[in-house]
Amino acid sequence: MTATAPLPVLPLGVPAAASRVATTGLVMALASALAFSSSGPFMKPLLEAGWSLGAALLVRMGLAALVLSPALVRAIRRQPGFLRRHWLLIVGFGLMPVLGCQLLFFSAMQRMPVAVALLIQYLAPVMLVVAVWIRTRRRPSTLVLAGSVVAVVGLVLVVDVSGAAFDPVGVLFALGAAVCVCAYFVIAERAGDDLPPLALAAAGLLFGGLVMAVLCATGILPFQAPPVTVTLAGAEVAWWLPLLWVAAVATTVGYALGVMAVPRTGSRVASFVGLSEVLFALAFAWVFLSEIPAPVQFVGGALILVGVILVRLDAASPAGRRAAAPTIPVVPAP
Repeated sequence: MTATAPLPVLPLGVPAAASRVATTGLVMALASALAFSSSGPFMKPLLEAGWSLGAALLVRMGLAALVLSPALVRAIRRQPGFLRRHWLLIVGFGLMPVLGCQLLFFSAMQRMPVAVALLIQYLAPVMLVVAVWIRTRRRPSTLVLAGSVVAVVGLVLVVDVSGAAFDPVGVLFALGAAVCVCAYFVIAERAGDDLPPLALAAAGLLFGGLVMAVLCATGILPFQAPPVTVTLAGAEVAWWLPLLWVAAVATTVGYALGVMAVPRTGSRVASFVGLSEVLFALAFAWVFLSEIPAPVQFVGGALILVGVILVRLDAASPAGRRAAAPTIPVVPAP
């Protein structure tokens, strides 16, 4: 009779602890999407009133970097070689998720309908699934494939692209924005003890803001910041109020909670949860800009939620946890 190798024994409480971490990550990801979603409704009237995109983005990045800067200073003090070891990830985060995503998306908006640009940019979760499929040569589970299809159908209904015209250059810009969104989730997943999430966000925003300052100072991007008033929720407010909200809340909270959520949930789940940003944006536009969603958009929102649930169920399954274990480290709160 041949002897069999003993089965590995996991420490008691490990599955429960991992579940708590994942649940915390989901809450953070939803809160991040909620914060990010307010950017558009608050930025739109400011840009329409005469602010240039370069000026608005420069203030947005600069103030957010300033708010999160204590985390970066703390990381540099604890690790003298912090910037030298992590400069590549910091530069990548600043150029793609921070600077590239915003510039490419707004450039796409100038050449094609906003709905089409949104649809293409938010294909990022599906692009991540396909990229992992190609890299590992392993077919995604049925739940992930079904969730991807359902979520994309819901996204099409929410953004309402009926009758929209396509512009080839605009499509390229929007696809570039989608790639930058993918980079956001992939880079954020690398955060952990050695690379604190808040320090990564602060450094990326700082680098992105510096590049934007150079673009504005050299005239590559126009810089116009007139002292205007804008209309929000039917009330006239000074220019600094929506800009302060976008910088201190939408951007700071969005990036801070987002980079903390991704290592806890994994890039795949976090990217699908990020689709809820579209739903939150509809709600903000409804309240502050009086843009009432159509009934079909509510149906699309429900389908997006179903798609997220399917992907989350796969991640919570034993097979899903084994596949994601190497890329979902347990990250202590900063």
